[in-house]
Amino acid sequence: MAKKTIADIDPQGKIVLMRVDFNVPQDDAGKITDDRRIRMALPSIESVISRGGRLVLMSHLGRPKGTGVEPKFTLSAVATRLGELLQKTVAFAADTVGEDAESKIKALGDGDVVVLENLRFNAGEKAGDAEFAKILAGWADVYCNDAFGTCHRADASMVAVPQAMGDKPKVVGHLVAKEIQYLSDTIAKPQRPFIAILGGAKVSDKINVINNLLGICDHVLIGGAMAYTFSLATGGKVGKSLVEEDRVALAAELIAQGGEKLLLPVDTHCGDDFSSDCRKQVVQAGEVPDGWEGLDIGPETAQKYAQLLKNAKTVVWNGPMGVFEMPPFDEGTKTVAKAIADSDATSIIGGGDSAAAIDQLGFADRVTHISTGGGASLSMLEGNKFQAVELLDDL
Repeated sequence: MAKKTIADIDPQGKIVLMRVDFNVPQDDAGKITDDRRIRMALPSIESVISRGGRLVLMSHLGRPKGTGVEPKFTLSAVATRLGELLQKTVAFAADTVGEDAESKIKALGDGDVVVLENLRFNAGEKAGDAEFAKILAGWADVYCNDAFGTCHRADASMVAVPQAMGDKPKVVGHLVAKEIQYLSDTIAKPQRPFIAILGGAKVSDKINVINNLLGICDHVLIGGAMAYTFSLATGGKVGKSLVEEDRVALAAELIAQGGEKLLLPVDTHCGDDFSSDCRKQVVQAGEVPDGWEGLDIGPETAQKYAQLLKNAKTVVWNGPMGVFEMPPFDEGTKTVAKAIADSDATSIIGGGDSAAAIDQLGFADRVTHISTGGGASLSMLEGNKFQAVELLDDL
């Protein structure tokens, strides 16, 4: 899926319209609490402005209703933070396709940057509206997609804008290029053994991922609350563990389909309440007592998974093994994370809670790639193609 990148075009004196993912967390006062998404966009941003391009940045933030400005979702604080990181003035347009945006874009000089107000203040963004997209595209000489977190969506800025660009250059930024490299290209031709670890709460969230990975992996290891739905499917007792009763038959089908490739936990760390100070015990899988709930994979399972990971050459991990935010039910996730970090494998962490766990445990610099998009990475692991990427120029 090789696409032209921002490095392949000469931006000197040109207006580059770049879709970024500045959907950063903020506190009640509007202060940014984690600027990682802004920092991760810096390589693409600096690639344009250091070569004399005129950069227009567009993003969404939160879930506004699409009926106009909602102050708590403004991107003004993001523009300020970006200016601090770049150590230069970053202009901010108080609208997206209005007079202020137009005048701020016209005023850009070579190497200048403007951040447009939240795309989702306009109903046209979520609706994929062609007229809304036409205005945005009309300002630009080059379109760049560096927002992997929304690549699986058909929002106007992702699909209708590049369509409206016609024959003008349409490229990926460094962030999206890296995501494609690992989540698509590496998985298409993995070094073996290739192991996938899938956790989290719901089998329903991961059905298509499990199906796809069973076809290409050597082993698929299951953890998290979804393991209890699989346990029910094998006739096990799960106490008051979180399960999806309506997915038990499906779990049974996946077990039959997976055969020896699909590995389920052999033991479970249980509590009699959902809290750190509950009574605890480790039981064999499928033997959770009444009134107790499984909150983590057990130590035997964790060691079994760690042993398999030791020899892996490619690893994909999506979803924690237990309630990793609540010790001691973080032990399974810790053991798996450390095994991945200690291995020589190309390791791909699929966004969301897995990325948070790797970061929290201090292993972020010991894995190959941490995806920036939870939903988008899941969709790519399902083997889906993204229209937002397919539309861009091939190498």
